[in-house]
Amino acid sequence: MAGPGICLEMGGTSGIGAVVAQQLALRGAQIILLTQQPPSDPFLVDYIEDLRSATNNELIHAEQVDLSSLHSIRIFATKWVDNAPPRRLDMIILCANTMTPRFGKANLTQDNIESNWGINYLANFHLLGILSPAIRAQPPDRDVRIIIGTCSSYIGGEINALKDTRSPLPPRKEYGTSKLALMTFAQAFQKHLDAYKRPDKQPNNARVILVDPGLTRTPGMRRWLSMGSLWGLLLYLIMWPVWWLTLKSPQMGAQSFLYAAMEADLGRGAGGRFIKECRERSFLRKEIKDEKVAKTLWEFSDKQIEVLEKEGAARRAREKKDGKEGKGEARPDGEMEKEGSAVSKGNGAKTPGSRRSRKA
Repeated sequence: MAGPGICLEMGGTSGIGAVVAQQLALRGAQIILLTQQPPSDPFLVDYIEDLRSATNNELIHAEQVDLSSLHSIRIFATKWVDNAPPRRLDMIILCANTMTPRFGKANLTQDNIESNWGINYLANFHLLGILSPAIRAQPPDRDVRIIIGTCSSYIGGEINALKDTRSPLPPRKEYGTSKLALMTFAQAFQKHLDAYKRPDKQPNNARVILVDPGLTRTPGMRRWLSMGSLWGLLLYLIMWPVWWLTLKSPQMGAQSFLYAAMEADLGRGAGGRFIKECRERSFLRKEIKDEKVAKTLWEFSDKQIEVLEKEGAARRAREKKDGKEGKGEARPDGEMEKEGSAVSKGNGAKTPGSRRSRKA
């Protein structure tokens, strides 16, 4: 994408995502970074200023979208969709993810769900589901692309083993299964876009593209190789020359994303393609294109999000109520302190509102 197109990007502050953001900004794209921290965060402010200076592009901004919170995702996406007339949208790049290393402790999202599932899959499902009207509202001559990052771990995933719990992923296969689910959803989302009947009778102009950047020297790769332990990190540092020779640099890993973003042929024909090493590849798991599996996964995800959002709304209501009650309880104490200080002032003069004045 060259020119002033608008690109929403997750994961654009480190690793491959940072390189993609820089390269698109150099070509004049307007980049909106979706970040966990608010735009006022000092690190984020400095990062954006540096990126603007390096690319000579002032059209770089940030919006807070915390992938660990379905509520945060809904706030951003709803605000974007509710804009009238519809905001321009040329590209969505989703390359943020997390992974629990072998000896690491599993984390939970703000919605109390396992982080691999919640961040790698459910957050992307939720975001694209809400943004769907904004994607479909783009004019027919606009080449809209939704680029989703994945990796070869999907081959070992077990999507049929999902459980209706807060940790739905099978043990030892959490990351791979989250990626397999994401790729299955990507194909279903492409069919969802294709099925839309535009008022102008024009064909669908939005295409989903899956990208595997390959093994790259990123913070996520370092965490995986170090297995979440100090001894693993020490071994990683000792073997750094090996990793430097065998793993791609972030600049090399970003090339497949840039190919998906700018290759003209990918803006024509069917969507749902899979890019690796800047070439179109076939899927190695048949579940990805299985409509029955995709339907079951979509319904499972919708139901789970509905339950989680209801629980989240109830939790926020309780917190708000408790906060108000806490403030209400604090007021009498403050008044008592004020009264006590009034009693001790001066030479025994009666102060209005004091116990002594009330006795009198």
